[in-house]
Amino acid sequence: MSATPTATVTDEPDRTAERDHRPKAAGAARVAPRRHRVAVLALPGVPPFELGIPSRVFGSVEDAEGRPLYKVTVCTADGAPVLSDAGFTVQPAAGPEALAAADTVIIPPTHAMPELGHGGPLPPEVTAAIAGIRPGTRLVSICTGSYVLAAAGLLDGRPATTHWNLAPEFRRAYPAVKVDEDVLFVDDGDVLTSAGVAAGVDLCLHMIRRDHGAAAANRAARMCVVPPWRDGGQAQYIDRPVPEPTVASTTATRAWALERLGEPLSLAQLAEHARMSLRSFTRRFRDEVGMTPVQWLTAQRLELARQLLETTDLPVDLVAHRAGFGSANSLRAHMRTAFGVSPATYRRTFSATAEQSPPDKAPTNKAPTNSRR
Repeated sequence: MSATPTATVTDEPDRTAERDHRPKAAGAARVAPRRHRVAVLALPGVPPFELGIPSRVFGSVEDAEGRPLYKVTVCTADGAPVLSDAGFTVQPAAGPEALAAADTVIIPPTHAMPELGHGGPLPPEVTAAIAGIRPGTRLVSICTGSYVLAAAGLLDGRPATTHWNLAPEFRRAYPAVKVDEDVLFVDDGDVLTSAGVAAGVDLCLHMIRRDHGAAAANRAARMCVVPPWRDGGQAQYIDRPVPEPTVASTTATRAWALERLGEPLSLAQLAEHARMSLRSFTRRFRDEVGMTPVQWLTAQRLELARQLLETTDLPVDLVAHRAGFGSANSLRAHMRTAFGVSPATYRRTFSATAEQSPPDKAPTNKAPTNSRR
């Protein structure tokens, strides 16, 4: 699992979930939900794999009646075809007008703009296309698409990630960006960035999870035959000396811990199960997973709590106990830190049993935001 994403909150309440759970009049016609519009900007030199990720992942998301929840449009900065880095031409479905109408804009990498690696300017047509994006649109980059956002000044002062192999260059070219090359993606509210290549899949699944809950993201992951959440971050893929074959692994201990998330697991217990000293276990765990054992354990417990909130009507106290947080107060604190919402707000938004579920506290007036800073 990747490091806990950065969350942004606002003082305006999110009424969407409350509207969705209001009783419907008998015989009332069902209104098809408006599909979330995703525009994917194909630039010259785009790799086909990364270009296809949003269409494949978001195209797998449907509501309970089988209706698609996203509409994905591939566009270019001027509406003209572009040459991919695989040597074939990409014929877009639209031009920059798709960016202006989108709810989410995704920028895959480009291998045809080397000047961006030195902090150089974007081509005029790309600058104009990005300038036409509406305020409040969710902005996303896959892999080195982060260079485009950075060159447009949209990452200044923000946390972001990119391909680990290019992180030093990116940091030199865009010193105003807070680069973290150890994670698979960074969620900074209305601006999200992924690490290299396949981390774009992780980020798209994360956005589905944020928009529609873990169950929807899990269904999309199954359709794409990928894990719904990968352990660790990008750090585990960074080129390092290969350990000796005799060096012990923490894999078995992680599997053991996942079966006991509701129990009070200490670092000493984990190290003892792995038959390592505390120091060796912590170092080995970080090398394999990209985060500390405590960070990983908290992330797994949060994921279990989210699933219980979505799929059961268990009281929040019991959800907290089963997920290993001990008390509802502890679960509330961890969920607010990680996701910006309380367990009750999360359940009202994503659970089909929300109307029957008791709130964990008085209604909150804070909810995640996608508004541009």
